[in-house]
Amino acid sequence: MQNKKIHQGRNIKRFREMLGIKQEALAFDLGEDWNQKKISLLEQKETIEDLLLQKISEVLKIPVEAFQNFDEEQAINIISNTFDNCQQPASIFYNSTLNPVDQLIKVHEEKIALYERMLKEKDEMMTRLEQLIQK
Repeated sequence: MQNKKIHQGRNIKRFREMLGIKQEALAFDLGEDWNQKKISLLEQKETIEDLLLQKISEVLKIPVEAFQNFDEEQAINIISNTFDNCQQPASIFYNSTLNPVDQLIKVHEEKIALYERMLKEKDEMMTRLEQLIQK
């Protein structure tokens, strides 16, 4: 198995898009030195400096490790292998101390919490945009 390098810029783009945040909004949150073009160039970089990753992590509220370790191909393989045989419970439930129903409820609650956080961030972004427009 080859040791494939994680593309940190692409991961920033993926998570930013999953949160529904435009490049311009991320640039605004990162400060005056940033603009949409600079974010676009950043998202093309394979490796990003640790301090910048930390700042982006704080803005997007996503752990630095997600940008450093997320491998889409590996995630797709895990998902496809986990849910390939629908007649058996998903492998995430094997060797688990939790009941599969409790596990599903927990996953559902985490998704709701993420969705609520995304809605709150959207509202905050709209407030910031309204303030900018008023200036």
